[in-house]
Amino acid sequence: MGWNISHRPDCDDMRRSYTSISNLGQHIAHVLPGRDWRRVRSIFARRSGDPFTVTARDAGDMARILTTAAQHPKMPADWALDAQQLADSARNAANTRSAWTWR
Repeated sequence: MGWNISHRPDCDDMRRSYTSISNLGQHIAHVLPGRDWRRVRSIFARRSGDPFTVTARDAGDMARILTTAAQHPKMPADWALDAQQLADSARNAANTRSAWTWR
């Protein structure tokens, strides 16, 4: 099982396994300051696979933070790609003023 994440700019929903998202979160936590990590932690530490949404405003903030993580020199390249793809989908949701949906 996994997540279908809305607003991927270049195709249908982004699909990632629960484990992959959790592992990405660990890498992101390692490279971000605590205040930024606290802003995005909720999408990586889900207690269930229940669908959820992020407001357009919060998605915009998360896009900025995820881009910062993706570009950090200590972020492994393969994980940086996933972080940037998440950032792009969050930014697209924010730009269209719609909720960023994870289902």
